[in-house]
Amino acid sequence: MRINVGQRLRSQVDSTELIVTRASSEEVDLRCGGAELIELGHPPTAEPQVLAVPEAPEPRLGKRYRDPDGAVELLVTKAGTGVLTLAGEPLIEKEAKPLPASD
Repeated sequence: MRINVGQRLRSQVDSTELIVTRASSEEVDLRCGGAELIELGHPPTAEPQVLAVPEAPEPRLGKRYRDPDGAVELLVTKAGTGVLTLAGEPLIEKEAKPLPASD
């Protein structure tokens, strides 16, 4: 699937909803709970089944998730229970940058 910045996606197997904040120029295999993500508003085509990925976090509201290379970044607008993956690898939660000291 091709993704664009600002595109709204949702999981087919749980309540997870996302906004794309950084997109790769190439085709990507984005999944949540083992099923491919779809655009918000499209009907699901996958069976409801959440696949667990060991040692991977569930998407949390307001958190950003990215691939290790930083080519794809997603913002969670509605939390769920499925694990976000890109090409079979779990996405990692992006850590907040520390603010500069205001001495």
